[in-house]
Amino acid sequence: MRIYRSLHTWVGITSGLLLLVGFFAGALTMFKQPMDRWINPPEKRMPWIQESSLDQLVAQVMEQYPSARMEFTLYPIEREDLSAPMVWTETSGGRELDLSAEQRIASLDSNGNLKTDIQMPSRFGDLVDMLHRTGGIPGFTGDEYLGVYILGIAGVLYFLALISGVILLLPTLVKDFFALRYGKNKKRFWLDSHNVVGITSLPFHIVISLTVIVFAFHGEFYEALKEVVYPNQERAQEMGESQHRNPQDILPPSQLLQKVRAEAPGFGVTEMLYMRLDSPRPLVRIAVYKPEELVHGPVTGYVGVDPYSGELLLTAMLPGKAEGWGAIVNYFFALHFGSFGGSLVRWIYFFLGLSGAFLFYSGNLLWIESRRKKLRKNAAPDTLVTQPRNLQWMAAITVGATFGCVIGVCLAMVSGKWMHAVSDNINYTYVNIYYICFAVAIAYALWIGVGRATWHLLLASSLSCALIPLTSFASWLIPGLGLWAYTSLPVLMVDLTAAAFAVVLMFAAVRSRRRAFSGNTDSVWSAYKDKKSQAPGLDRKEFPI
Repeated sequence: MRIYRSLHTWVGITSGLLLLVGFFAGALTMFKQPMDRWINPPEKRMPWIQESSLDQLVAQVMEQYPSARMEFTLYPIEREDLSAPMVWTETSGGRELDLSAEQRIASLDSNGNLKTDIQMPSRFGDLVDMLHRTGGIPGFTGDEYLGVYILGIAGVLYFLALISGVILLLPTLVKDFFALRYGKNKKRFWLDSHNVVGITSLPFHIVISLTVIVFAFHGEFYEALKEVVYPNQERAQEMGESQHRNPQDILPPSQLLQKVRAEAPGFGVTEMLYMRLDSPRPLVRIAVYKPEELVHGPVTGYVGVDPYSGELLLTAMLPGKAEGWGAIVNYFFALHFGSFGGSLVRWIYFFLGLSGAFLFYSGNLLWIESRRKKLRKNAAPDTLVTQPRNLQWMAAITVGATFGCVIGVCLAMVSGKWMHAVSDNINYTYVNIYYICFAVAIAYALWIGVGRATWHLLLASSLSCALIPLTSFASWLIPGLGLWAYTSLPVLMVDLTAAAFAVVLMFAAVRSRRRAFSGNTDSVWSAYKDKKSQAPGLDRKEFPI
């Protein structure tokens, strides 16, 4: 048991803060589209066209804009976060998120003539997703983010922490399961909360830990399994390389839509991604959506179609179509993304994601508090124990990283409206604000001391969340500010959720301040500057929120 306790403690400590950022950002990605809708200004929208007019739109673009032949996207269904029914980028990019890549958008006017414009799209949702996949670690190694591989390693440690934690709890599982003992011993309450959250959400966390490993090292896994799982893939690619086609000869989108709807009845088509039209292996990846189905992507399933012949090239990403290994991969993708069951499951995954962040935050706090108890136990009676610097630094970094992430994401989101008119590229504003807030929060906690910094940063987090609904309210109250707001339910839920978390964080700030000034002075959470002048007192069993 001591071995498993040490394993659980140290794998949690070494990977906890990185996974905390990943879980918090992952929870937000459940509502990536509503957040993008909240930010995107309405004045840049082009007139939407009926699905029947997509054929004419694509034909005119193929004739007048050769740059669109490499890749473009059609949107048959109008959405608030979209500016036009057709979008493409003038330059081709790699796996890196290009923050400065301009998009050309296209539509038809009332007379059926092509109308285009160039815009710098807001990438806030993609940036949050990047935080989710990398834990906020910048840089590249090869053609992949460095943070993706590091998060994959953290996923291995995360899995070990889960298994060792279950083993530690097994002897008292029946007695302590769902036991939330709230009283003078606040550490016991936090430990109970940590255990209940960990056990009740264990299946979710096991799936997430395993899929994180697969996503991080998918290139290596696919290469190793290529001869077993995809033995005919290279042969199919070689057969396709002998054909060269003219992009102006592609089939009208309406014919491809008919083909897909016959293959996937009951599914709605949300987008059509045309790729490599002037290459030997062209493809149209069509995204289909049905709330109650397990699908491959974060929101949709996919069907691959040849844009020239209309032949179905890829159906394994459709529910019920995959077999063997392909079906297993689909299930893992769906379970990781929560892409089934509609809005209810997305809300469940949102709170499960936050529960993961809570596990790592509370785990660090419990470890820090247990060190204090151990030091006091070994000290002489009536002696004020001084906490070592490594414990103070660990507490400061835990608090700074946790609330710096919250503050950074919220202020970056708010900046999308307030600074949109004055920023040349709002995407760099997002990045700069997030990393500045994250770094300043950690530096502030280290400088002023974690006892004061905890409630200061909780207060700042509450105010940062409150700025989201206040910005929307200001756009309705004072139209002259040049802000905007949408009244659709998904966007309103962004404001309401942010307001709810502002209230929760404000309550936490009040409780943390009370703890800082009335708790034990030998704790790292105490806000007293001159702790030696304070009597050690009795152990009041207080614990910070």
